[in-house]
Amino acid sequence: MDSPHGAAVKAEGFGLKGPRGWVFQDIAIDAAPGSLLAVEGPSGSGRTCLLLALTGRMKPTAGHAEVGRHRLPKKMAAVRRITALGPVPGVNDLDQALTVAEQLREGAMLQRRYDAPVRALLRPRGTHAPAPARVRIEQALAAVGLDPATLPKGMRTSVRDLERLEAIRLSVAIALLGGPRLLALDDLDLKLSDTERTEAWDLLRSVAARGTTVLAVCSEAPADVTVVRTGPQAPAAPAAEPAAAPLSETPKVTWGTSRPEETEAQAAPAAPSLTKKDAAPVAAGTGSDAVDDDGHEHEHAHEHEDEDEDTKGADDALAETGRA
Repeated sequence: MDSPHGAAVKAEGFGLKGPRGWVFQDIAIDAAPGSLLAVEGPSGSGRTCLLLALTGRMKPTAGHAEVGRHRLPKKMAAVRRITALGPVPGVNDLDQALTVAEQLREGAMLQRRYDAPVRALLRPRGTHAPAPARVRIEQALAAVGLDPATLPKGMRTSVRDLERLEAIRLSVAIALLGGPRLLALDDLDLKLSDTERTEAWDLLRSVAARGTTVLAVCSEAPADVTVVRTGPQAPAAPAAEPAAAPLSETPKVTWGTSRPEETEAQAAPAAPSLTKKDAAPVAAGTGSDAVDDDGHEHEHAHEHEDEDEDTKGADDALAETGRA
């Protein structure tokens, strides 16, 4: 069951195939609201595409997923409304020409533009209006541990002068302005020292502890974080003896083995897999698309209507969610 803040994330056979082959495939996830998930794998193994697909910004081609009970790929627009992107290079980069204050105000205005009018229409009489932008900005900065007093020029500090970890905190603060149920970040540990990586993961743990589900792409996750793995399995070491290894020595990673029928010309990032460090693998999502024979055509028609609606909005999805 979903919490008021976080969104449960489930996936089964989730995949995306492009012109050159599979970008990622056979992803299986079953995460409760408020979970902290890491997408781990080598660069080019489909990590960012998986993040964008799970947040409704990229349409998958195989399997299905559910985010906050909204099924993908059928309900991509609904998933976009309850998710937010932290730093994702090339998608919602911070504007290096702005100050910290200007970047936060822009994020608040974008959030109001895309979210507030609909919520205002649905708000029951007598309920309080959302907190002013200034209050929401202060709350977001406190949630990510970014104190303007520690910056060289306070809120007038240029974004280009921020350290890498400070820029991550600022991006997460902007994403939290809309109160998302799922927060997604890319390349979390890129260009961070060991100490900074520890601080970055502590930041995400604190966000998850408040109830928001967090999904972060990284090269290597801490031992206590549930991992969704993309890319090929490591090749087995040559056996010292011809005898087969015992079952207890088989790898933990059990999902998404490479398909032998794929040719090298088709090969894209190899099949993904799922595991949890120092723990049992996360269980795959359950359920199937069983449809009654009498209602098959009716359901099929509705699916096409929903897909058409989402296809129209897919091109603008990244722009609309941008910095907010």
